[in-house]
Formats: sequence, structure tokens, C-alpha cells
Amino acid sequence: MADKKLNFLLPFLLAVLLAVGMAVGFKLRESTWHKRPIREKAEFSRLEEIMSLIENKYVDTFDREIIVDKLVESLVSQLDPHSFYISATELSSVNESLEGNFEGIGIEFYVLNDTIIVVSPISGGPSEELGIMSGDKIILIDDTVIAGIGVTNNDVIKKLRGKKGTKVKVDIKRNGSKDLLSFTITRDKIPITSVDVGYMVDDETGYIKINRFSANTYQEFMEEMRKLNQAGMQQLVIDLRQNPGGYLNAATMMADELIGNDRLVVYTEGKAYKRKEYRANRQGIFENGNLAIIIDEGSASASEILAGAVQDWDRGIVTGRRSFGKGLVQEQYNLRDGSALRLTVARYYTPSGRSIQKPYNNGSDLYHSEITERYYQGEYLTPDSSAITDSAKFFTSKGKVVYAGGGIMPDVFVPIDTSVDLQNMAKVRSFIPEFVYDHFSANGEQYRSYESLKKFRDEFEVSDLLYKNFIVSAQSKGMDVKEEIFATFENQVRVLMKAHIARQIWKNEGFFSIANTVDRTYNRTLELLKE
Repeated sequence: MADKKLNFLLPFLLAVLLAVGMAVGFKLRESTWHKRPIREKAEFSRLEEIMSLIENKYVDTFDREIIVDKLVESLVSQLDPHSFYISATELSSVNESLEGNFEGIGIEFYVLNDTIIVVSPISGGPSEELGIMSGDKIILIDDTVIAGIGVTNNDVIKKLRGKKGTKVKVDIKRNGSKDLLSFTITRDKIPITSVDVGYMVDDETGYIKINRFSANTYQEFMEEMRKLNQAGMQQLVIDLRQNPGGYLNAATMMADELIGNDRLVVYTEGKAYKRKEYRANRQGIFENGNLAIIIDEGSASASEILAGAVQDWDRGIVTGRRSFGKGLVQEQYNLRDGSALRLTVARYYTPSGRSIQKPYNNGSDLYHSEITERYYQGEYLTPDSSAITDSAKFFTSKGKVVYAGGGIMPDVFVPIDTSVDLQNMAKVRSFIPEFVYDHFSANGEQYRSYESLKKFRDEFEVSDLLYKNFIVSAQSKGMDVKEEIFATFENQVRVLMKAHIARQIWKNEGFFSIANTVDRTYNRTLELLKE
């Protein structure tokens, strides 16, 4: 009996052995599976003995998979804040943001009043091809009523996503139609865009906002760059705020389009990895025009690689606030049971030779909470570089001093806007999308009469009546912000309402081109480019 239970336990023990092997720096190879050092065999024997005791003597039954996941997670968490274990059930969703696509019907949606509402069909997806429209309400999925039953976002994702080629039937209520409209949708690969928007700010200035560095980011970036070049772009702003990074290659390929003359972009090096250099070695699409990179405390990893290269070569200006400080490189190893280990294998260094990785000796919890601490310590108000200036000095190509450790300090610091109560503003703005959606559904024709986004930007203003209706609506739905506080950011709220209306017609370009007009860092960056 004990032998049978031990055999049953062996897959778990093998998984733990894999994790231990990688933790001590060995690559996972089929050919070396049985060639383990003596110490590792001893660790395996101890784990085998403990698990055998648990299997045979523990008072209750237990779920082996849960124990496996927790044990490996605990093991990996002792290494550094960016190495982590991914269970088999989580792996596909974790990979989606980097792979740049998922499989499903291709809609953006939200749940309002217990009903699934289509924000917009994703361009090129199967829902768009069938004629599903913004504002459609999904009432049934595969003949099962889905409205009015307490549906959640996760419920919707589970029902609508699925393997490419499979079908799902949805019944939709459309404004102006008495009967439900039935669609049978064949699921397909749906792209997840990493470039939020690209547009011309004025006759010579282009703006691109990037939310992550995925497998598709470089291609998306180049598409926007070509459009902006054709529109006459002479200078460029790349917004990397709240961009957590992703694929290193995506950042280096983008840098190659901005930095010329066979210059070093970044290099990586680790105990088991020899130095590997990434260089700008081809003719780039924008090597000479004025360039600005915007970063903040949420800009990490690949974002810092791009910003660091631009800064070290004095290619352009970096504005905003100090970046996150992640200078570690991870590789993903897929395990036999369908799970994976994303393991830190090297550090990366900017062209001047600096590592911008912030210390993590005090544990992962403190490491990840440092952004909040920086806020309360006032660093968002003043350019406090004390966290990094104690480390070694490095120099840019023109001799400007830069520092290692703790992130990238921008060339021009832009503090947060203290005239706005950010906490209460966040409460208020959460009510805007729903209000605008309802308002637009009933009044869309008056906005579609604007022949262009520019005409809408120049001529439309949120009326006092519409603004008052929003306040009343938000208060009726639980907004607890006092009116005297509300009044301090009235202008910002009006601009965001206008931006959300524009999004209904002109999508992200409509939204960002209007919302950015009240963004202090964005406006300061444009001023610097003009100077």
C-alpha cells in the first residue's frame, strides 16, 4: 500500500526536484534529468521522506496539486521578487499579455446593471465581421440567460473565450430592435494591443502610448510610426508610464529605430549567462528628430531599458518621475505537468554600464510596496534621488552624471498635480464611463454630426446641464465626494467626460488626445520639446 502511495506521489516529487534544480542554477534538460549532484539527491530524499509521511500519516486527506503549487511558490519566492512559479491552470492567462493574443469572440465589454454590454468589437475579430456593435447587450449565451443573474467579468470570459474554430451562440438586444438578434460566432485568435494610441499632437509632434512590451509591440509601434511620419512628424513623445515591461527584444528593436551608429542599447549578464549585447545596428525610422520619453514609478523592466538607452546616449529627454527599478531578466521554463517557472537568469545593464535594479534584501513585500512608500515620503512632489545617489556614478555620452540602482531618474522631473485631490478624483472618474455610455446611447447622433475629431475637440464643450446631470447620477449611485471638493477638479471632470464621449466614435485617439490636455507631465514634455 505504501509503495502504491509513493508511486502516486512521484510526479509531485519530480516537480519539486525540477524547481530545486533550477534554483541552484541548472538548466532543465531531458538529457541531464538523472545526473544530479549529491547534495541535490539529499534534498530530494528529505522531501520524499516528508511527503511520504504526510501521505501516510496526516490526519486528513489533502489536495496534492494545491500542496505542490504552494511548496514551489514558497521555494521560488526566496530567490528574488521577480522569479515566480505559474501553475498549469494559470499559465495560459499569464502568457496572454506577452504573447499578444487570446482566442475568443473579440469584444471589449463591461457588466452594467447585471447585463453584459459590448463596449466595442475588437478590430479584425469575428464579432466585428458579423456586425456586432457598440452598445449591444448580451442576453443569452448558448441559449442560457446570462442577464440578471449576477454575472461577473470572469463568468463572461469563461463563457466567451475558447479554442480557435469552436462556436458560441449569443443573443443580443440592440437599441431600436424589438426582437433579440442571434449570432453564431466562430472563435478566433484575438490580438491584444500593446500600443494604446498614436496620433499627431500638432503639425510636427507625434505621440505614442505603449502599455506593455509583448510579442507584437514592435510591429504595432512601427505601424504607428509610419502613419506619423506620413503625417509630417518631426518630433516624438513616447509615453511609457505604468508600463510594467515584458519582452526585452521588443524594447531593443524599438530602441534600434531611435538610436543609430551601431550603439549599444543594453547588455545582459548572469552567473550561467555570458555577456550578451544588444546593439542598434540598422538604419532606424526616427534617428534624428527631437525625442522625449515619459516614465513614472510604474515604468519597469523593458520600459527602463528603452528610457535608459535614450538617456545614456543623450538621444532625447526623459521626463516624469523615477521609474520602478527592475534590472533583472527572466526566462520561462515549461515544466512537465503544464506549469512553468519564470526564473531570473541575468541582470541587464544600460549602455553606460549601470544596473538600475533596486535592492530587494528586505523581502518581496517591502520591495513591491516601495512605490506607495515613495508617495508618502513626498518623492512624487520633489525629485528626491537619495535612494540612488549613494551608488556609483556613471556618465552619459555627453558627460552627464547618472546613477545605478533604484530606477531611472528623469532628466526633467514633473511632480504630481497637488491642486487635485487624487483620491477623491479617482472616486469621481470611476462613475464617468457608465454615465457617458448611457448618455451617448440616447444622444449619439448629435455627436456623430461632427465631421472630424479635430472639429469635435475644437468646438464641443460639456454643457452645465450635462455636467449637473452627471453629478446627480453619480451621487444617486453612491458617490460620497463633498461638493466643495468636487468643485476643485471640475475642469478635469469636464475634460474626461468629453474624452469618454469622443472614445465612443474615435476610440482611443479620441480619448487620449482630449484627456491628455489636462495631463501635467504630458504638457510639460511638449513645452520642453518646443524649447
